[in-house]
Amino acid sequence: MAWTREQMAARAAKELRDGYYVNLGIGIPTLVSNYIPDGIDVQLQSENGMLGMGPFPFEGEEDADLINAGKQTVSELPSTSYFSSAESFGMVRGGHIDLSILGAMQVAQNGDLANWMIPGKMVKGMGGAMDLVAGVKRVVVVMEHSAKDGPKLLKKCNLPLTGEKVVDMVVTDLAVFTIDKHGKDGMALIELADGVTLDEVKSKTEADFRVALKNA
Repeated sequence: MAWTREQMAARAAKELRDGYYVNLGIGIPTLVSNYIPDGIDVQLQSENGMLGMGPFPFEGEEDADLINAGKQTVSELPSTSYFSSAESFGMVRGGHIDLSILGAMQVAQNGDLANWMIPGKMVKGMGGAMDLVAGVKRVVVVMEHSAKDGPKLLKKCNLPLTGEKVVDMVVTDLAVFTIDKHGKDGMALIELADGVTLDEVKSKTEADFRVALKNA
């Protein structure tokens, strides 16, 4: 049985480490803020100029002036600080963000990422993903394993790239993969979602990967 969006976010949250500065992308990654493990203190950063985001507010407690880069209402903490978008991107480009958790349309087995546009479809802009994958220390992608037209984990991306050899880990609704983006170990399957079989993952994955299941 495939993981839900919430379970995918909870699995990605296990990659947080105490003291990390973290940027969460639009979509499933935004849910990670609700699953920060106990005893872990992280600072969530948003490209629009907010550091120290809290979890999503309860219904009726929203503040329309407090939004993340995806224009979703968020909550603030006693430690929250605000600054300009230019300063925010200075943090990203300066290598001060430890981890970025992003969504994607496609990921290649060498760590290439495509997540900003589909040719022929209207796009509002490229957003901050290109800066994030170039500037942060580690990139985790959270996405559905398959699209309507086929696999999203590919030998080579066929959509315009956001970055080359930038992805370190992929969490899908079926499995978790690591990618040795600068080495020879390639993509490795390290975890299966509850009830998901290796054969199912193989049948829905175009990318080459080795099996390195932790519980095998």
